Amino acid sequence: MPPSPSETFRRLHEATSAHGGARLFTVSRIDYDAQLSRRAYTSHPAEYPVSGTKPMVIDGWGRQVIEGQRTFVANSTDGFSPYFPDHPLINALGCQSAINIPVVEGGKVVGTVNLLDVENHFTPERVAAFEALVARERPALVAALEAMPL
Repeated sequence: MPPSPSETFRRLHEATSAHGGARLFTVSRIDYDAQLSRRAYTSHPAEYPVSGTKPMVIDGWGRQVIEGQRTFVANSTDGFSPYFPDHPLINALGCQSAINIPVVEGGKVVGTVNLLDVENHFTPERVAAFEALVARERPALVAALEAMPL
């Protein structure tokens, strides 16, 4: 029996600790029909519940992550605040840097793995390690994301 989606996401979250981890870790599923990003997993359920959604906006972030299928990296609040209206809450959790790694299936982004931590946390080496981890776990992530209701 395959693991539940939450177990798949939890194991990925735990695996990030080998590469420096993240204070805040979430996984989101892209709902193209509703034009929403739906949170599927969170390390902080009080502040970022699984039921949370964000509108999909094709801005600089959306062009890079959703259309370009490339990881977004911002090592300071100034780098992500134009795209994350919740940046005051992110900062209140002690996070001033973020990466969003797209999970691609069938030529489109089906979800993102989102890690946030202190300023300048995401060195090129850490970004490469997190991208490699997501790539290695992609089949399980895709299955878990597709099992989540929209």
